[in-house]
Amino acid sequence: MLHLIYIFAFTILAFLAVGNLIRNLMTLGMESQRSYGTQGRHSHLPLSQQSRMHSVSHPELLDENGNVVSEPFLVMRSMTVDDARERLDALYKASPGYSDEAHDTQG
Repeated sequence: MLHLIYIFAFTILAFLAVGNLIRNLMTLGMESQRSYGTQGRHSHLPLSQQSRMHSVSHPELLDENGNVVSEPFLVMRSMTVDDARERLDALYKASPGYSDEAHDTQG
């Protein structure tokens, strides 16, 4: 009998959790489609910056002054495994806790 009560209780909790998840997803979808007017979140900015803010899809694409950043955020260059290993070894040896004598006796 106790097993049935547990199953029933956890079934109700599961339905509540899934319902809450669906409600949150619907709310998030509606808020992402909503456009904010000039009296929205950025009402303290001049109108020229507010219009630029609405054309940018994400706030991380703006600098401290609210201007759109046009440079790439991540530039990767290819490097070999040996180059990466050498750079990691140099970082490790430059760390504060590294002592040369302790590591030479173990290896």
